[in-house]
Amino acid sequence: MSEGSRRANDERIVAPQRQGDEAQVDAGLRPRTLDEYIGQERVKENLRIAIEAARARDEPLDHLLLHGPPGLGKTTLANVVANEMRVQIKVTSGPAIAIPGDLASTLMSMQPGDILFIDEIHRLSRLVEEALYPTMEDFAWDFILGKGMAAKVMRLQVPRFTLIGATTRYALLSSPLRDRFGTTFRLDFQTADDLERIVTRSARILDIEIEPEAAIEIARRARGTPRIANRLLRRVRDFAEVRAAGVITLEAARAALSLLEIDALGLDDIDRRVLTAIIEKYDGGPVGLTTLAAAISEDSDTLEDVYEPYLLQLGFLERTPRGRVATRLGYRHLGHPEPPAVTAIGAQQALF
Repeated sequence: MSEGSRRANDERIVAPQRQGDEAQVDAGLRPRTLDEYIGQERVKENLRIAIEAARARDEPLDHLLLHGPPGLGKTTLANVVANEMRVQIKVTSGPAIAIPGDLASTLMSMQPGDILFIDEIHRLSRLVEEALYPTMEDFAWDFILGKGMAAKVMRLQVPRFTLIGATTRYALLSSPLRDRFGTTFRLDFQTADDLERIVTRSARILDIEIEPEAAIEIARRARGTPRIANRLLRRVRDFAEVRAAGVITLEAARAALSLLEIDALGLDDIDRRVLTAIIEKYDGGPVGLTTLAAAISEDSDTLEDVYEPYLLQLGFLERTPRGRVATRLGYRHLGHPEPPAVTAIGAQQALF
């Protein structure tokens, strides 16, 4: 992701990436056990079986790879696994491990059975990744002692550990690295029911009273992402404490989210500007990425990386060889009458 895309994410309340000091803020909201962790039922059940089996054999858990969109709880799940295994966890990220020596010092400080969690593991350098292979397979660290003709390859045993890797870009992982993980799970977007339970639980931890209808309203606008749901809850809590006597009612939630310019499906002002530009300036498309970016005064990389994914997920936007096209669903959401071309396409799609 480009620097411009990162800045755009930092400024958006509906961005799934972590912002500012949210790591510390969210720490108190994170579940500690699989029973407390809401959603991802298939992943949880498989993990529950693997953890019980590993503990029964008194062995470390197999190396685990978690992938999926940002904000769905990969870091949280890694901490839950460590707690369920009753071991310590060391947390780092791919960009933070600059040289193989950084990785070696971390591994040597671990106890048998501990977990090493590497976020953004797809961003490991090639040298670090290759140094990681023998530690994952043989729990050994290979290094060269000496120089020139006198150099020798030495092997040092490291404690048996579990590596949990997390990535939002599964395709960027090399095949040799993927193959060394014993288990791989994809985390999917959460359902509205699960997000409602997450909002209700977080409100209880934050000691704020919330009506069930208000929790539903926040969940509906959270883009299927727990991190966004918790962020919206905190913003609505601020509004309720100032304007609604400290109680998050349905009316207070709607008023707060309206003030934040987040509509019923979680679209913000820029999302709507993208759709509006395609519909009003280019008759629904197709329009090229660069042209569209210029029309809304945004960088093309930012448009593609930050704004388009959710519009594509909702089916409001299509990427075609000729450019971006607004769909009939996008027209309906903005309240625009569908032009004949879009109506005809919709009718044709309905036949199949």
